[in-house]
Amino acid sequence: MSTAGLGPMDRRDFLETLGRLSLGATAAASLSTGAARGSQRSTEKVWQPVSERKVRVGIVGYGVCQFGAAFGFQDHPNVEIVAVSDLIAERRAGLMQACRCEKSYESLEVLVKDPKIEAVFVATDAPNHAKHCMEVLNHGKHVMTAVPAVWGSIEQAEHLVETVRKTGLKYMMAETSYYRADCCAMRQIYRAGGFGKLVYSEGEYFHFCPTPIPSFNGWRIGSPPLWYPTHSTAYYVGVSGGRFTSVSCIGFDAGLPSNKPGANKYENPYSDEIALFQTSEGGASRMLMCMGVQDVVVETGRVYGQRGWMQDTEYHGLLKDLPDITVPALPPGMPAGGHGGSHGPLANEFITAILEDREPLVNVYEALAMTVPGVVAHQSALKDGETLPIPQFTRT
Repeated sequence: MSTAGLGPMDRRDFLETLGRLSLGATAAASLSTGAARGSQRSTEKVWQPVSERKVRVGIVGYGVCQFGAAFGFQDHPNVEIVAVSDLIAERRAGLMQACRCEKSYESLEVLVKDPKIEAVFVATDAPNHAKHCMEVLNHGKHVMTAVPAVWGSIEQAEHLVETVRKTGLKYMMAETSYYRADCCAMRQIYRAGGFGKLVYSEGEYFHFCPTPIPSFNGWRIGSPPLWYPTHSTAYYVGVSGGRFTSVSCIGFDAGLPSNKPGANKYENPYSDEIALFQTSEGGASRMLMCMGVQDVVVETGRVYGQRGWMQDTEYHGLLKDLPDITVPALPPGMPAGGHGGSHGPLANEFITAILEDREPLVNVYEALAMTVPGVVAHQSALKDGETLPIPQFTRT
């Protein structure tokens, strides 16, 4: 079936739907072969509230993907949406309507001064994620951000982690692969010892973009592929909690106009990048981000360990009694949302972490462990694949 007549967002929706159908078929086959059971969202789980308190939330950003409302904060019983913001008045009004909120501010910088707000979801443009998160934290509020954590800058990463440490507030990055059914299952099996040490892993983010998705100030036009790495790198960091220690990366151009000389502000010649990482476990990991492969839009990964391996929903290995590998339950009426049903679980995790006064699953250290390696990988690609060390951000 051809998707040539579909626009960028329509094509993504079509291919994600196709992917969900394939996942369902694979899961059904798994049940009959004794492979990993329960990798789809369970209908038997019941959400259990941890508090009756409502977290007072502000939401910023309602761009082309309309992510400000896409994660379902407005449908969570422990959330009160206090105010929203977008720089563009029409979008601001749309976000108010989508979040059923009657108050708005003209910018994030104004919204964070509202004393009633205690947490903010930053769904702004990627180049400003770190800046905006630090602005939120420095005003005494918890923050969840869309991906990636930083935009091509190690210095940004250093400032961000310093700010999180200084303020002591909750920071979470909303990496969607963490709550895709396959990655979530891999994480639980890894924790149960079903893989042992990971010898090799792979993460793949294909997003065919013959023309760039519209973006604020054109930040997407010709951007380095592995500056947006986290949908892929989550298939190692989000499974094992391990780290990438060094990288060799190659880049290539699929002939997209935005990667021609002088066509983008990044001086980036590559539409696609593939990186080979060494890991803290002593293994290897191949991660890619490709925009030039015709009609492919998919986020997926595989892990191979000493005691077993897994791809899609099928586990093969020595672990006989599998743990619960289903995605956590959501409050009644809260949709799972897009990106493989990951949006709702991410919002729920952030709110629950605040209520329980604990670190979110995708805290600043995990966020930087997924993001910074992509920044270094692009540097390697520009140096013809030279192996480069990756800075580590650890708790002090």
